[in-house]
Amino acid sequence: DGNFLCNGIVNPDRTPHPAMAEVKYTHQNFAVEAVDLPKGIVNIINRQYFSNTDNYTFKYNITENGKQISEGILPVTLAPQQAAHATVPVGQIKARPGMEYFLNFEVVQKTATQLIPANHIVAVEQFKLPITVPKQAFTDKSQKPELKITSSGKSIVVKSPTVNFVFDKKSGTVTSYKVTGQEYFDKGFGIQPNFWRAPNDNDFGNGNPHRLQVWKQSSRHFNVTDVKGYAQGNNAVVETTYLLAAGNLYTIKYTVHPSGVVKVDVEFHSTDMQAAQLEASEATLMATASPEATAARKASSELVVPRIGVRFRLPASMNAVEYFGRGPGENYIDRASGSKVGLYKTTADEMYFPYVRPQENGHRTDTRWVALKGAGNGLMVVADETIGFNSLKNSVEDFDSEEATRRPYQWNNFSSEEIAGRDDADAKNKRPRHTHINDITPRNFVEVCVDMKQQGVAGYNSWGARPLPEYSIPANQNYKWGFTLVPFSNAGDIQIKSVLKY
Repeated sequence: DGNFLCNGIVNPDRTPHPAMAEVKYTHQNFAVEAVDLPKGIVNIINRQYFSNTDNYTFKYNITENGKQISEGILPVTLAPQQAAHATVPVGQIKARPGMEYFLNFEVVQKTATQLIPANHIVAVEQFKLPITVPKQAFTDKSQKPELKITSSGKSIVVKSPTVNFVFDKKSGTVTSYKVTGQEYFDKGFGIQPNFWRAPNDNDFGNGNPHRLQVWKQSSRHFNVTDVKGYAQGNNAVVETTYLLAAGNLYTIKYTVHPSGVVKVDVEFHSTDMQAAQLEASEATLMATASPEATAARKASSELVVPRIGVRFRLPASMNAVEYFGRGPGENYIDRASGSKVGLYKTTADEMYFPYVRPQENGHRTDTRWVALKGAGNGLMVVADETIGFNSLKNSVEDFDSEEATRRPYQWNNFSSEEIAGRDDADAKNKRPRHTHINDITPRNFVEVCVDMKQQGVAGYNSWGARPLPEYSIPANQNYKWGFTLVPFSNAGDIQIKSVLKY
């Protein structure tokens, strides 16, 4: 069974898996439901069958962009299986532009029992309050030197004494992003399309690596069909379109401001390509032929994308991470209820989770912005809406155990030299080659993946189920999303720059 013997919610060394937060939230003995949030009215439920609420304190707090602005204790007295309304004073909030307000609850056990210590948080809940003041628009008042755009057969360069932004036409990637003398991208590994994640155990269980291999190919070989650079007022624009292996078009537009701020607008164009064309061999189809099987295959034949995003690498020194999103631990769109939106500080080292078999890890969802910093200036990624992100000292490829076995459906991803002398029998092995924690060594860079969305981790029936439709990304739809790269020099700039509309 390989690592399926130790892939529950606790590691062999008793380190809780990130999924523990989701299990705790789902199983918690108290629930809080929204009744009338503008008035602060909620319904508190005691799910216990035999205990009242005498040994519990019901706390609340209100946060403004992750920072607490008020707190209190609710007087709650409930018998087992009873519920009652309670009111939190939310009317005193003075909303400010670009700020989000969350109402958070904690149920804390007062005295210890056999299994639970005193002051342990036994239940949590969070609601976003319907209080909104629009963000103020960003205007570049830096009075930095004029940007010059030059285009050659190899590249498009946007340059000034303050900024150097280079798009390489051959590789289809941004290879330099320098502001006030600091190069942000490590060894030329700048922004590039990214649609692949290192398969997790459930991905292998439901055949994702085989069925969706075209997205690994799309994340390695960038077929640039159009690229242009032009001036737009005081700004410079670089716009590129990729033809992906699955037939989709992927457009990225970079708007470079004189201050070095770069607005990134991305569009994914639909395709009707069917995953069934990639999925089953003729022998498999014959062995499973039936009207029911054919109907089921057609129903699930829409090609989906593991993730829609970009990635780039920063110097290893930019290890510090601060973000406003779900945390503090790893979370995914179908495993995020136990992770609350807040302001969190961590590092690229700490964001790695050592699953027994290395795989996709460290993701964060519902992120409004993330700031990455080292010894010099930092770099913010500010989402238009929300994004998902990973920031790790390893690459996607490091966690992809498929790399150990050159299977036929991967051969498009390798050169003829790489697959010379391949062993067909070994290549057709349907199980992942098992690597181990000690096979993962931190690299001398920080790889940042910025996603519009990454599909869910799935496995709801143990390990074989695909992500539910609401946690999948159909390739036959159009998607528009974006973010802004914002350099900053000190921590005080983060809050100021994070609330602007770019």
